Amino acid sequence: VKSADHTTLVTAVKAAGLVETLQGDGPFTVLAPVNDAFENLPEGTVASLLKPEAKSQLTAVLTYHVLAGNYSFDDITAAIKKGRGMAKLKTVQGGELTFMMNGKHNITIKDGKGNVSNITTYDVNQSNGMIHVIDSVLLPS
Repeated sequence: VKSADHTTLVTAVKAAGLVETLQGDGPFTVLAPVNDAFENLPEGTVASLLKPEAKSQLTAVLTYHVLAGNYSFDDITAAIKKGRGMAKLKTVQGGELTFMMNGKHNITIKDGKGNVSNITTYDVNQSNGMIHVIDSVLLPS
């Protein structure tokens, strides 16, 4: 909420009515897209998702960015190694995200549409879980 780079995400979380959920006990791992990630979506996408009649679609997109559990960089890296180069993790929305290494200290995430996002900031510890900052919006299939 205090990050100037995540004002669009905060607005979307409020519009979807997910503030109380994400302030709950958790633990949650949130993959938090920066403002630029939302700006890179096709024109009008964010505005249409923020309309009251699109609340269920907005909720689906946002909960696709949340993993149940506390996943640090080391936890995700271990899962990727165990999976021989990739780890599929289930989101709160119900879909899957595929995590892969791209170098020694860079994890990429493939969404349900085949788009790839980079984690740009790891392990932002919170009282109820973890935040990783990402450079694009993840979309379920």
